Amino acid sequence: MFVYLETQLQRILPRGEIEALDHNTIPRIQLPARDSVFATRAARLRQLAVDSPVADYLLLMARLVDAQHHALRGCNAPPASEDRIALAQAHGMPPLQAVGWPRDPLWRDILRQLVDEVAGGQDVPAEALEVCAALRRALDEDTESLEDLAEAVLSEQHRGVDGAAAPFVMAALQVYWTDLASRFDEKQLPVASPFGVCPVCASLPVASVVRVGGQFEGYRYLCCSLCATQWHMVRVKCSHCEDVESVAYQAIEGRAPAIKAETCDRCHTYRKIFYQDKDLHVEPVADDLASLMLDVLVGEAGYSRASGNPLLWHGAEEE
Repeated sequence: MFVYLETQLQRILPRGEIEALDHNTIPRIQLPARDSVFATRAARLRQLAVDSPVADYLLLMARLVDAQHHALRGCNAPPASEDRIALAQAHGMPPLQAVGWPRDPLWRDILRQLVDEVAGGQDVPAEALEVCAALRRALDEDTESLEDLAEAVLSEQHRGVDGAAAPFVMAALQVYWTDLASRFDEKQLPVASPFGVCPVCASLPVASVVRVGGQFEGYRYLCCSLCATQWHMVRVKCSHCEDVESVAYQAIEGRAPAIKAETCDRCHTYRKIFYQDKDLHVEPVADDLASLMLDVLVGEAGYSRASGNPLLWHGAEEE
């Protein structure tokens, strides 16, 4: 059966209508729920693995996310100082900015816990066991290389990055920053933050979700790839360049109606957008990872991803 992309345009609110909305009624931020964020993601990965062509990888990542859930329960990373928070407020910057943050060595302890738990499971693929063994050696003998890899994945570099090890390193950093975000006081966030990045840690979003229920009904939230914070952004607007004139929605006919790619003909990038009214259980990281066919088709149509998935890393080859 021939699969093709269909484009769906949505009405753009005129400026007057946008300004007339009562934005005070829209929750701006939702910080991660530490008791459920990774458990929910792992369960969704297993659900999506059923009949998936990438089932083995989804199940391996579900195992890794289970380990994240267990590690987060005992995590207590050093919080931001009052001076750092005050400086962030004064300059309208995310207070837990990931790139350049003086990470505590605790994050490497988290990585060791994740590696040990994944490798200690049953029916772990041989390739994954090799990656775990290599990471253990680095933890024992070459922590400098791990710190360099951590900086690379936090800044979304690809050149020279070990694509097999990167998801494990990113998973440890996710636990570290999700712990920080879950304990952060939302009232300490600046009133405004730079466009397109997480207002808590300044990382890029993996995707967006149009929510259902209560105050969130019908509103779109970008989802941080690192600390799992969600923040509001108006719909039908490019999450990369802010354009509102060239946005369109691409979907695979006959496939999951809850998933679309939001493309922009101005910057030629896209991010996926998920609709809870079509599937209440969508989870941005898991559903993005499980819908790679949409990435292939949108890429063939000439669009590039605005940011990657933290559990899938394509290391670029050196020239």
